[in-house]
Amino acid sequence: MSTWHKVCRLEEIPLRGSRVVPHEEVSIALFRTADDTVFALRDACPHKAGPLSQGIVHGYRVTCPLHGWNLELSSGEACAPDEGSTTTYPVRVENGVVLLAL
Repeated sequence: MSTWHKVCRLEEIPLRGSRVVPHEEVSIALFRTADDTVFALRDACPHKAGPLSQGIVHGYRVTCPLHGWNLELSSGEACAPDEGSTTTYPVRVENGVVLLAL
């Protein structure tokens, strides 16, 4: 069962950018879109494990900085023609505070 954890304030995630949260043996990337929607994905592209947190956020997608794969932020799924996915985590914003379910 997951528990909600306060991780940061919304403004601590750059607009159309990301912030990395270490968790056990993985890193989780929090992405903030232009409309202040926040998504949480494992910080590893399914292709070659590139750091998605260093990618470009556009709309509700992120482009991996290593080989240009595009992933849907809501599902972690690679966009066609690429195939694969990375883990997503439940995230929500309450009163400007970002909460992550771990």
